Amino acid sequence: MDTKELVEKGLELPLMEAFYTIQGEGRFTGYPAYFIRLGGCDVGCVWCDVKESWDSGKWPVFSIEQLVEDALAFPGRLAVITGGEPLMYDLGPLTALLKANGFTTNIETSGAHPFSGDFDWVCFSPKKFKKPHTSIYKEADELKVVVFHQSDFAFAEEHAALVNSSCELRLQPEWSKADKFTPIIIDFAKNRPKWKISLQTHKFMDIP
Repeated sequence: MDTKELVEKGLELPLMEAFYTIQGEGRFTGYPAYFIRLGGCDVGCVWCDVKESWDSGKWPVFSIEQLVEDALAFPGRLAVITGGEPLMYDLGPLTALLKANGFTTNIETSGAHPFSGDFDWVCFSPKKFKKPHTSIYKEADELKVVVFHQSDFAFAEEHAALVNSSCELRLQPEWSKADKFTPIIIDFAKNRPKWKISLQTHKFMDIP
């Protein structure tokens, strides 16, 4: 098979970066984690802090065996697949290989493409710029809505009505708007205790 076919089958994937750090957001805040950031995204968030990830063609393609081998060089066994938009690819082969090597698998996704892969935790962060695929709602363990505009509170409630009842609900201020929206999010959560607050703690710690 050529590279295009291997990528289509999820046996090779474009990699923007991979790094071992501390998870800074959501349910697994504070956990050591190995991040696999895949290249390619067609969602187009105006406030995205990794816009360089959008063009998949910019990034080298690696076999999933190489991705897992690199992850095994570090002591932590929590792997977070992110992007870009990782569900642009079939993640079944990569997650199967990660699990076979003892990893717990997490994903951070906008849900804009059909769900694939075997994940222990699915963080679904919908974006207004591209409608989520319907397959994500039953898979989501965590709904994380980034608050950039006042209308994002209604957007959050709209998606909260579609996920399963056990899904954890979180609001996270967009970093550049944190001074404005953090107090509003606090009041919102205090009055609607089904919601929790997520902060980008890795930015406070000045780590990736």
